[in-house]
Amino acid sequence: MFSVLYNPSMSQNSLNGKKLLLSVRELHKSFGGVKALQDYSLDLYEGTLIGLIGPNGAGKTTVFNLLSGVIPPTSGTIRFLDSDITKLKPHMRTKMGITRTFQNIRLFEELSVLDNIRIALHMNNGKGIIPTILHTPNYKKSEKEILEKADHFLELFNITKWRNEKSGMLPYGIQRAVEIARALATEPKLLLLDEPVAGLNPSETEQFVQLINRIHNEFNLTILLVEHDMRVIMSICKYIQVLDQGKLIAEGLPAEIQNNPSVIKAYLGYEGEQAYGS
Repeated sequence: MFSVLYNPSMSQNSLNGKKLLLSVRELHKSFGGVKALQDYSLDLYEGTLIGLIGPNGAGKTTVFNLLSGVIPPTSGTIRFLDSDITKLKPHMRTKMGITRTFQNIRLFEELSVLDNIRIALHMNNGKGIIPTILHTPNYKKSEKEILEKADHFLELFNITKWRNEKSGMLPYGIQRAVEIARALATEPKLLLLDEPVAGLNPSETEQFVQLINRIHNEFNLTILLVEHDMRVIMSICKYIQVLDQGKLIAEGLPAEIQNNPSVIKAYLGYEGEQAYGS
């Protein structure tokens, strides 16, 4: 509940001992003369699920690109598990436990579903080049364990039947499931989900909402979620930040965001209000 969610006024003690996982301070990003993000800050505690919303061009993707190391900030700091990662490359952040998905699916399309997940598992479980080349007993044991873990993720995401199919040949909804399964296989501490239900039909969306809730709870996974579907945001996020024109204009509980005049004016509008239903 809210007692374990991010709030700038909360202390470590008030969060029931939850560890501060990610601390972002005064993050700025400019592209030439364009200020894409200004003075953005965030504290994420372990086990939280927070939504980041805003109109197109608000700066949401910029935030994700900065947190994952795709681009460097113009100024500001990013700390993860109390280490300064502001200048770390993406692969180093992944090794530390930050994994993201993309709005546009980025699978290895010519590889099978199984191999996509096995590649992710190798990041933390592989035995290195020499054992792999020599096929040592240690390597064979490791590969057996990786295969078992991969099959576990296939079962978790209900995609076992596509185990040996090329990822690029699968329906869009299944590809999205494979992408999130692969992200989870890197054993992240923080999962950045970029519009995970984009392009899905209502039935698939409902299944993904249930799946996100499940992995959040079962893995005690910290999740930062960008999503345009307000029903999804309001149903699974316990705390929400709102960006507009690169600035953080509001943050709070879903009910507070839904009724915030600045948010309604900048993003939701009358259609947004009606979209929530009653």
